[in-house]
Order: sequence, then structure tokens, then C-alpha cells
Amino acid sequence: MKKMTKTFCSERLTKSSISLIIALAWFNSAAFSAEEFQLRKAERFHARDGLGNVAAKLDADGEVRVAYIGGSITAANGWRPKVTRWLDERYPDSTIHEIHAAIGGTGSDLGVFRYEQDVLSHDPDLVFVEFAVNDGGAPPERIFRAMEGMVRKTWQKDPTIDICFVYTFRTGYEKDLDQGNCPRAASADEVIAEYYGIPTINMAMETAALARADKLVFKSEETNDEKGRIVFSRDGVHPLDAGHEIYLDVISRALIDILPASRPGEHELKAPFREDNWQQATLVPLAPSMLTGSWNKMDSTVGLAKRFGRRMPQMWLGATPGDTIRFRFRGTMVGIYDLLGPNGGQVRYTIDGEEHGPRPRFDWYCTYHRLASLRMAADLEDAIHEVTVTIDSEQPDRAIVTDRVKDEANFDPKKFDGTNVWVGSIMMIGELVEADGESDK
Repeated sequence: MKKMTKTFCSERLTKSSISLIIALAWFNSAAFSAEEFQLRKAERFHARDGLGNVAAKLDADGEVRVAYIGGSITAANGWRPKVTRWLDERYPDSTIHEIHAAIGGTGSDLGVFRYEQDVLSHDPDLVFVEFAVNDGGAPPERIFRAMEGMVRKTWQKDPTIDICFVYTFRTGYEKDLDQGNCPRAASADEVIAEYYGIPTINMAMETAALARADKLVFKSEETNDEKGRIVFSRDGVHPLDAGHEIYLDVISRALIDILPASRPGEHELKAPFREDNWQQATLVPLAPSMLTGSWNKMDSTVGLAKRFGRRMPQMWLGATPGDTIRFRFRGTMVGIYDLLGPNGGQVRYTIDGEEHGPRPRFDWYCTYHRLASLRMAADLEDAIHEVTVTIDSEQPDRAIVTDRVKDEANFDPKKFDGTNVWVGSIMMIGELVEADGESDK
């Protein structure tokens, strides 16, 4: 087995070396527009270096921990638990543990910051990564940085953890898929997957193909189509159960091909595709020394802190204009991991004295509270920076929501009143520094 593994790795290393030369030559210009980015050909799946380590554990009837990180499509009671059940049924003598690490309405640019907390801390054997829909509006460069950051975090911790990127569907993606191409976000994922030998599974491709054959309608308020077609979703994004069954079918068929053909071995953490990838992205908990004003650490057993406690282990609430978070850090990127909500306020912030804002912690979807993030600065000089975040005295414009719901029977205008800001952590590429300039360990 050792000889086989060595041969396998050496063969892939040769291919990878060629890929590296091509990739670096192509990427030497680094900054290219979205229009210049070349879409990748859509395939049902790419096995690449396979899933050999998890396959070996499954064949040995061992315990297998499967993590799923992504947006609301993965957070739903859909393809994620269906795949877990499929694995459990196909490998009845193995014990399958599911690690649910998805958050609706978020992309890979938050996923990479919370990756260690929500995924790696649970010691997964296999990680499914699903951000092709929520990254749909992101530039390829940002997707490269975040997706590569997650890959490198994984194999730095344990090079035997297997990774698989999966591509879901939203309306609009059929335009590229019908031309035989992955949409832009999935194409960016494919660049990273090819570079690192990561398997990918394309569920969006099957969804578009069924629609082309007039066997599926992308969205409908009716669950039963008059022509007998599959109703994929109500909104063109979030699958109904029939849509999730399509995803399960695509993934299970791909795994049936990929798993038996895969051989175990350590994944190679090669030279970075991008030197500015976000491998060092981290969450730094707020500390009382950073806070001035009426900030309160919320009781984790009740209310919003309990509801979001699995993703945000501690939550601080500031509700008074002028409440401030102040800290210094050495690094290149900074933001906050927080909530949006109907009674959310807005913040102003400064980076090295330069003022920004106001930035609402409220948006079109804020009939409820949800996890979110505010990226305040990126591509900073790798030096010490001073940061303040202050609750503004003005409230966001609520009309984008209240005009839509004011005629509902349970409408309460008090629900949409407040200057509340809920913060769990600082998002950072870098490290905190104390007042004397030394690193805060």
C-alpha cells in the first residue's frame, strides 16, 4: 500500500507541477476583470485526487465525521442530511457523524474566518464545501483567496482530511450551464480544485439539464406542475424536497464512482496558488478592554445569544449611540462577525483615523435576525492599525422592509425600532496588539 500511495502521489505531483506552471503564468497579471475571467467546462463530477482517506475508513467500518459548510441551501433540511443518511445506509457497519456548519446568507468570505471554529474543531474526515450560489456576485480573486484559505487550513491541520466542492443552482445559472460552462463562482472554485486535486460535484448541471428536457421547472408557487414536471423551488434558489432529491442523486452517483477508485494518502500542501490567500483568517473574541459605553455580554442561555450560540459562542450587545469597540492589530484585513436584525442599528468606523460609514446592520431580509459580517478593510499594509467601531445615532432606513410587511396582521412597528448592534468576534487576518505594541497572546 505504501508503494502504491507513493506512486499515486508522485504521478499527481508531476501533473500538479505542470498545473502550477500554467496557473502561475496565467495568473501573473493577477488582477483581471470579471469579463476576462474564463469560465470552466461543466462536468458532472471531477474525481481528481479522490477521497481515499474517507473511503478507507468507510471500507474498514470505522467512524467517519462528515462536515458540511455553505449557505442556506446546505443549512436546509435537504441534501446535507440526505447525503448523511445515504452514507449511513450504504455503509451500515460504519458510524457516520454529521457536522452541520452552514449559515444562510453567507459566502466563503465569512466561511474562511469561521472555518476553524465551526469545521476543523470537530475533526472531520470529509468536508463538503458549498458556496457557488452565495459567492455568485463575488469577484474571482476573492473566491480564490477564501476557498484556498479553507483548503490550506484543512491540510495544515491534518493532510488526511478529504475535501469535496459541490455546486448548487440558482436561476440565471442556466445561461452558462446551457452553454456547457460552470457559472463564474463555480468556475473560480474549479481553478482552486484543479490546482489542489480536489474532487468536485456539480448538482447545478443536472438541474439545468432537466429543465432543458422540459422535465423540471425552476420555480413555481405550485408544488404540482400541470405538465408533471419536477418543481425545483418556489424562489429559484432554495430547493423543495424534489430539488434536494436531485442533489442527492447527483452526489450519490458521483460518490459511487469516486470512492472505490480513490486511494488513501496525505494531501500535498503545495506552494500557494495566491500568496495573499486567507489561510490566516481568524475570529478573535471581543474582550471587555476593547469596549466603552453600555456594551453587555448577553446570557448564552436565553434569547438571541442562545439561538445563535452554536455559531457565535459569545455575543455582546451595544444599544446606545456612541458605544464603541476600540483595538489595535497588526495585519492586512479586519471586520466584525455580527448579526443583522429588524431592530439593528448602524455603525461608523475608523481605520487609522480614516472615517467610514454609516454601515447599516439591517437589510431587505430583516424581518428576522441572522448571522452576518461586516468587512471593514482589506489589503491593508501589514503593519499596526488602529480601529474603532461606533454605534451611530441615526437608524437605518427601515422602509425597504416595513413598506412590505406593514399590512400584515401581526405587524408591530416597535419591532423595527432601535440602534442595536450585536457583535461576537473580530474577523482578522493578523493579530491583536496591546497598547505597548506587543502582540496580545
